[in-house]
Amino acid sequence: MNLDTSLQILYEDNHLIAVNKKASDLSQGDSSGDEPLDARIKRYLAVKYNKPGEVFLGVVHRLDRPVSGVVLYARTSKALARMNEIFRTREVRKIYWAVVSEKPPQAEGRLENYLRKNEKQNKSFVYNEPSEGTRRAELTYKLAGVSERYYLLEIELHTGRHHQIRAQLAAAGMPVKGDLKYGAKRSNPDGSISLHARSLQFIHPVKKEEILIIAPLPQTGIWKLFEGK
Repeated sequence: MNLDTSLQILYEDNHLIAVNKKASDLSQGDSSGDEPLDARIKRYLAVKYNKPGEVFLGVVHRLDRPVSGVVLYARTSKALARMNEIFRTREVRKIYWAVVSEKPPQAEGRLENYLRKNEKQNKSFVYNEPSEGTRRAELTYKLAGVSERYYLLEIELHTGRHHQIRAQLAAAGMPVKGDLKYGAKRSNPDGSISLHARSLQFIHPVKKEEILIIAPLPQTGIWKLFEGK
């Protein structure tokens, strides 16, 4: 079996592995039956390190299928438990880039809302006040680039809710380009939405060193306008 060279590995050691997810990739298996990233990474590790039997790989966090960018997995159960705690206690800095067609009301801003997930619709709804079933959602953004028709936002997530960026930006009148589910006027040709998990920054769970993982932008579509930002 040959090594899968189509995987864009961003970081790899004995404890963690991070890849740059394409918009069409699944972070983890679902009902579609399509092969998920974690299965491909397991196979990559088995081939690279000549590992017999089942390879351990823990899913630390997930990205929605139409979203690109950095996804982190744990290679040991100890690293998985520690990374889960780091994410739970928000000791990780998560930066996303989003392209929107509506100009933000200000160059920098903070969005604080309450989200309720609708399982049947696989969609989150935004409320300004807390109510039964809602969870607080907070992010900050700044305008990072402008093209003739679009605006690039750099977003820092302070909570990790279902579809949080997509729902909050849409509620603020700035739906992500291509995101029909949250009010975009048209889809992207490749089925993606213009949302990219740009970076993760945290203290390594074993080495105790600061780790910064940056995911290069997709080399397609609207992202070409913002190369070099």
